[in-house]
Amino acid sequence: MKTPFRLDEHPRRRPQPLSSPPAGYFEQLPTRVMAQVAPPAARTSQPLAWLLRAPAYLRTGIASTLLLGTFAASLWLGGASLHSPVAKAASLDAVPPAQLVEYLTSGETHVDMLELAELPTHHLGITKQYLQPSSTELTEALDAQPAEEAGLL
Repeated sequence: MKTPFRLDEHPRRRPQPLSSPPAGYFEQLPTRVMAQVAPPAARTSQPLAWLLRAPAYLRTGIASTLLLGTFAASLWLGGASLHSPVAKAASLDAVPPAQLVEYLTSGETHVDMLELAELPTHHLGITKQYLQPSSTELTEALDAQPAEEAGLL
């Protein structure tokens, strides 16, 4: 069993001598404490101080709107248009076919068959010259195509 602890049985240590405070410490103490506790002076030249005090959902909404507006302005000012691929294809129409063939067959370009097999994105109007099918001919050609029964369900 443990012996009970009694403070009287343990010897005390001698107290260490305290050093005296620096000169004028107690006279300066109240002013130093009040300087730390006093509220900071209000700044008058903060243009966006209201934004710092605004709730989080308002700041998030403003940031999202600003980001979306910047993105839209960059697209608008950058001159990106939806018709730029058509303009590039139209500029290729001006190149003579002999020059295109020479370019594609030279050893400097690395063109594979998949790149050559891509279809143009705009209507070339080639079929107007030689294909003029009637609606019955189109129906017969479509009916002659094989169809899977599972795809019809």
